[in-house]
Amino acid sequence: MSYAKRLGCLVATAALAVPVLRAQETARRLQNAARAFRAINRAPDGGVPREILEHSQCVMLIPGVKKAGFIFGGDFGRGVVTCRTPHGWSAPLFLTLGGGSFGLQIGAQEEDLLLLIMNRNGEKYLLRDKFSLGGDASATAGPVGRNLSAQTDALLHAKMLAYSRSRGLFGGLTLRGGVVKQDHSANRRYYGRAKASQILSGAIAAPAAARFLLDEIARATR
Repeated sequence: MSYAKRLGCLVATAALAVPVLRAQETARRLQNAARAFRAINRAPDGGVPREILEHSQCVMLIPGVKKAGFIFGGDFGRGVVTCRTPHGWSAPLFLTLGGGSFGLQIGAQEEDLLLLIMNRNGEKYLLRDKFSLGGDASATAGPVGRNLSAQTDALLHAKMLAYSRSRGLFGGLTLRGGVVKQDHSANRRYYGRAKASQILSGAIAAPAAARFLLDEIARATR
């Protein structure tokens, strides 16, 4: 076989392999989200209060958010969100989180991020192509522990509650706002041309790869 033919075969093989690799990456994202949710919810300090989970409208998980900085910093992660429907939890919508920061900071960190959207007003942000945390939508630090207090009860009326599980080293005080965007390429891979409103309303069937994640959330919220 000539060099040109061998090169053509290699290019064709690589072109065929790319969609497979992307599908595998997307499936891993769902698996990682499920593991992150279980780890956060079963944290030794008590995890997320059961009442908070039971009142949440949507669950957003962004596992392995990468954060690094020296004076200037940034973060990036890929995740999913699912919302309540009359028939259970919706198919997951794929998202990305990105943002920059400025302030006294040094080091690097990786963390799993859990955002609980507590009502339908908060859910409306998910239907946008993108929105900023702390700008368009504010995320309050969520309480931990199994027993509700008066303070926790008041937080049921917040739009979003945030939890994280951190690894690595990161220090300092920063002022930043992350931008959440729909991951259109990943969503097209599973849902074709379906809109975010169709996916999160339950009109689109969840892919088999999401079953573990949705079952994990269902067990924690019923």
